[in-house]
Amino acid sequence: MEIVLIHPEIPHNTGCAARLAAATGTRLHLVEPLGFSLEDRYLKRAGLDYWPMVDLVVHKDLEAANVALAAGSERPLLERLRLFSARGGSSLFEANFAPDDLLVFGAESKG
Repeated sequence: MEIVLIHPEIPHNTGCAARLAAATGTRLHLVEPLGFSLEDRYLKRAGLDYWPMVDLVVHKDLEAANVALAAGSERPLLERLRLFSARGGSSLFEANFAPDDLLVFGAESKG
């Protein structure tokens, strides 16, 4: 599995996702534009000393991310996407996950 944050806006949330990625050995993808600098002190504080252990990939836009994420898997990209929203109707506990799934989260203000 891999974690994908599209246009993240809040450094603390991205830092927490980075900490999760580091702890689980999961690659973290950030899709620009970002609502903060990767040098942001809040981002580093949230990720603490985990940042050196994060397998981080930054994509210049959604199109570049889609191309990169589609490579390396036998399953089509659309089958691998698991989209999350605070406004969704289904629980993540009802989902069937596969090892090559992409856990996708949108911008905090837009979902």
